Amino acid sequence: MPVTQSPVTLRVGSRDSKLALAQTELIIGELKKAHPQLTIELSTMKTIGDKKQDVAMNKIGDKGLFTKELETALAEDTIDVVVHSLKDMPTQLPENMLLAAIHGRADPRDCVIMAPRNQGKKLKDLAKGSVVGTGSVRRVAQLRRQYPHLKFADVRGNLNTRLAKLDAPDSMYDAL
Repeated sequence: MPVTQSPVTLRVGSRDSKLALAQTELIIGELKKAHPQLTIELSTMKTIGDKKQDVAMNKIGDKGLFTKELETALAEDTIDVVVHSLKDMPTQLPENMLLAAIHGRADPRDCVIMAPRNQGKKLKDLAKGSVVGTGSVRRVAQLRRQYPHLKFADVRGNLNTRLAKLDAPDSMYDAL
């Protein structure tokens, strides 16, 4: 008598931001291609980094701003795996957690998006004191060195929120 296997279900956790979901869907697609019999359930949630949009990330002072809630769900066995952007991972993983796989890297380059009033310009062309918004301390250090004539301000929010802030008629940002 042949043995039949019941379908395997994998519960995948992800932040519910559009970018995190796009990355998670990419991984789910790869898993389904490699394991067509696999049933995958997606569980999304907001993290403290998603919820605290009015404070600069480096001032919140908590480790795992974009990972803690997902790690808790993993530890509580409500999900089986988590898909994260590597840049959001803490440098030290919590006890009993491991980095099981790393997907091939997409293009790592950043891009600059100009406010409508600066369309067609490059960073070097912006007027002295123009404000570039970013949420990355590392990026500020890199840009300040190359463009000392510019000012930098923290900007929080997902991609669509940031673009809306840039496009607002009264925007303080000249570029993101």
